[in-house]
Amino acid sequence: MNQDRPLAWKSHWKQLGWACKLDGVKNASQDPSNQKCGGRKKTVSFSSMPSEKKISSASDCISFMQAGCELKKVRPNSRIYNRFFTLDTDLQALRWEPSKKDPEKAKLDISAIKEIRLGKNTETFRNNGLADQICEDSAFSILHGENYESLDLVANSADVANIWVSGLRYLVSRSKQPLDFMEGNQNTPRFMWLKTVFEAADVDGNGIMLEDTSVELIKQLNPTLKESKIRLKFKEIQKSKEKLTTRVTEEEFCEAFCELCTRPEVYFLLVQISKNKEYLDANDLMLFLEAEQGVAQITEDMCLDIIRRYELSEEGCQKGFLAIDGFTQYLLSPECDIFDPEQKKVAQDMTQPLSHYYINASHNTYLIEDQFRGPADINGYVRALKMGCRSIELDVTDGSDNEPILCNRNNMTTHLSFRSVIEVINKFAFVASEYPLILCLGNHCSLTQQKVMAQQMKKVFGSKLYTEAPLPSESYLPSPEKLKRMIIVKGKKLPSDSDVLEGEVTDEDEEAEMSRRMSVDYNDEQKHIWLCRELSDLVSICKSVQYRDFELSMKSQNYWEICSFSEAEASRIANEYPEDFVNYNKKFLSRIYPSAMRIDSSNLNPQDFWNCGCQIVAMNFQTPGPMMDLHTGWFLQNGGCGYVLRPSIMRDEVSYFSANTKGIVPGVSPLALHIKIISGQNFPKPKGACAKGDVIDPYVCIEIHGIPADCSEQRTKTVQQNSDNPIFDETFEFQVNLPELAMIRFVVLDDDYIGDEFIGQYTIPFECLQPGYRHVPLRSFVGDIMEHVTLFVHIAITNRSGGGKAQKRSLSVRMGKKVREYTMLRNIGLKTIDDIFKIAVHPLREAIDMRENMQNAIVSVKELCGLPPIASLKQCLLTLSSRLLTSDNTPSVSLVMKDNFPYLEPLGTIPDVQKKMLAAYDLMIQESRFLIEMADTVQEKIVQCQKAGMEFHEELHNLGAKEGLKGRKLNKATESFAWNITVLKGQGDLLKNAKNEALENMKQIQLACLSCGLSKAASSSAETKSKRSLEAIEEKESGEENGKL
Repeated sequence: MNQDRPLAWKSHWKQLGWACKLDGVKNASQDPSNQKCGGRKKTVSFSSMPSEKKISSASDCISFMQAGCELKKVRPNSRIYNRFFTLDTDLQALRWEPSKKDPEKAKLDISAIKEIRLGKNTETFRNNGLADQICEDSAFSILHGENYESLDLVANSADVANIWVSGLRYLVSRSKQPLDFMEGNQNTPRFMWLKTVFEAADVDGNGIMLEDTSVELIKQLNPTLKESKIRLKFKEIQKSKEKLTTRVTEEEFCEAFCELCTRPEVYFLLVQISKNKEYLDANDLMLFLEAEQGVAQITEDMCLDIIRRYELSEEGCQKGFLAIDGFTQYLLSPECDIFDPEQKKVAQDMTQPLSHYYINASHNTYLIEDQFRGPADINGYVRALKMGCRSIELDVTDGSDNEPILCNRNNMTTHLSFRSVIEVINKFAFVASEYPLILCLGNHCSLTQQKVMAQQMKKVFGSKLYTEAPLPSESYLPSPEKLKRMIIVKGKKLPSDSDVLEGEVTDEDEEAEMSRRMSVDYNDEQKHIWLCRELSDLVSICKSVQYRDFELSMKSQNYWEICSFSEAEASRIANEYPEDFVNYNKKFLSRIYPSAMRIDSSNLNPQDFWNCGCQIVAMNFQTPGPMMDLHTGWFLQNGGCGYVLRPSIMRDEVSYFSANTKGIVPGVSPLALHIKIISGQNFPKPKGACAKGDVIDPYVCIEIHGIPADCSEQRTKTVQQNSDNPIFDETFEFQVNLPELAMIRFVVLDDDYIGDEFIGQYTIPFECLQPGYRHVPLRSFVGDIMEHVTLFVHIAITNRSGGGKAQKRSLSVRMGKKVREYTMLRNIGLKTIDDIFKIAVHPLREAIDMRENMQNAIVSVKELCGLPPIASLKQCLLTLSSRLLTSDNTPSVSLVMKDNFPYLEPLGTIPDVQKKMLAAYDLMIQESRFLIEMADTVQEKIVQCQKAGMEFHEELHNLGAKEGLKGRKLNKATESFAWNITVLKGQGDLLKNAKNEALENMKQIQLACLSCGLSKAASSSAETKSKRSLEAIEEKESGEENGKL
């Protein structure tokens, strides 16, 4: 080992001290995560890694620790001290200075360390008054001694914290042979594999090769690397050895490859999950997939199959281990994509009425440029249909030779024949989706050419045309499933009770409306056009009618009639009557089209109208940007079929939902979304950016889109001059009140004072997120996937009770100071009905208490285990079992099944620390058991109140009139009734889900206890009983499911 390196590192760290000082302890007012991406204060993070060396092995971590660095020591009394920490050269103790203690006491023996925790996961951190200003990812704790005392530290940055945690864990796990790693990396599986690769390429067998050959070989192994970067690395290595030749030795090849191709953040992760080895075996991988990645029913054979497919060395494939390079490839594979593979196919119920779905819709489909000057182009239809669009527009006018044409009436120089367009539509209609396609017909033709249009559509589309007359006996539109591979024409229709061959109908021409509104002599008179019977008869379940007001529509509009709203009109209605808009859209289709003033074909924000339940929000597909990103991202779900089922709260006949809600949604439990932005890979230089050459200063914005209460935006710090593998290591938390309507947009920008430039983005529905460590494939500005350009993130979703900011996780703070929030029922003003709902107040409180008590008990166990709330129960039990050991490392407790519940009983006298953990575990089991045993009874009470209330639904207006309620008071009573029904249904569902979750938890806890060896101390008959209990839990769950069916 180079003896000068530790001194060089120490000098480097002292030079960096001024730049990094505030990275670990944040100034709240300057925290970039609290600032908007636009108009924020610039913040720069200097890389905390020396430029000449990157962490790629345990020996790198040890060398760094021996050189030492400044860490902040956190005390329970809210005081923080700066101390310089080093690792002894003999690797036996940590030391720090300055200290008032004797130098021999200002140290911690490695042999006394019990556990190393990353993050703010000890009582000291939870109770420290400055804890909120300490970065979660820069904090770590060393637990030592028989009483698990904690030494709580904060590094200058997250990567420095990772070095200390990885190095210390390695030392603790290797305490019996602490010097093994000092022998170097020559015998590691990775080095042996690289040696084989080098020897295969060294055709002369001289042990050296040309630099060109070495560069090409590394590029073959890692295609994402730039040739210039590889050559520079070889020059650095050769210069450090004072070599004049450019030929590369085997050792230099291995060194260059390890430094260029090791991602430190992946290395730290591998060491963490492998229990401090430098490779994963099948058991490590299985635990990682179950506990972190949320993969169910994983087996050892499945893990060995993954290893065989991704491990690069022959030895690793044969022996069943995954080294750093294979693990990196696995994490980058589609198997670790952030998008849930289940949502890549049709996964939603497609038998609901058409009005219950959001529909992928295009505006001015024939355009590929702006609507003011752009020519008509057939490729507009091809592109839209290939993207899963299910509602397209045909703006048809008279052409020469009695042939109808499509053209931009602002640019008449180019046009398309109507026949050629519908032939292309017929060809591509069901390529991306087999669900119904809606043709929005803009008819500006004479009667003669209207007949030609009708004839051509019948001939080209044939039996695909849906012309069945709607049944007056029905109340809702047919389902997408029933309308598979059908083409539906939306347009004007002549009265069905008349046998006239032609007649006058109102015209709802959008472009004509723009012309009229922009003209000096504009008047609000409705324009009329003539319509022929042949074209009218092609319109069936999408008859265009004009919107007047909701009261009239709810009384007289037929379910097969559809209204189109301009962006301005829809925005006004959404702001003034949000609840009415949602209720209207439960039964009727609404189509929203962009403002006539958007002559550049810019896009509206579709989320504003999806929040109101509007199904057909027409987008200008030809115009990329944030709004189109939202639209494209939203319709990736459900197999990209162009139909997305709306949340049940927006579909149920009696339910309350307001698009403008700024708080908790009644009957829906808020979730906490935890996103850690770890690193980026291969960021390209922004297009058109030439001032800085190839250098970029990236940062990441996270946007949450959804109902107003969920909309939020946070950003990482800027990483200076790093496009290849910038390390961000920042964690963010968002409360999501209505997950079914939420989307997450990751945006990467280049920080520049002149103007931040776009690098890439990815938008994904909340419901499609996969938990765990995931790579996010970034898209370009126009929406194309960029090869090898990714974000590496960690995703976790947890329950969140109540609103506002996250509470401190201390049990005393949570239980003592936070007042539990209950969703209240509203007074309707009708005594008969109010008396029924009053009966539900007590069971509702019981339901909320049972759910909250169980969740609090689980969080308490996680806290005592030193784990964050995002940790799984399997991770929790693994940590717990490691703490419940005697002095000779045998379990101090045993798994005992009582009434099919997994209890832990002490085997003799146990220390107070273990007693405290067992008490928390017992409370978790007791609260879970109470919920499982009582849930059905409480839920039945809630359901009975809901049913009793619903019996008055039809008579609500009559009862109100008898009591003298009218106008706004009657509307308020109706709204309150819907609110109460929504709360009852929602809380009943939440309790049922909580019971299923508790049952699953009991099963997972028992399995974890068995795999941790906590049943070994029990007799074989007890273990057999445990297995029978597990079968009983599974049967109980199966019975629950069958009961539902």
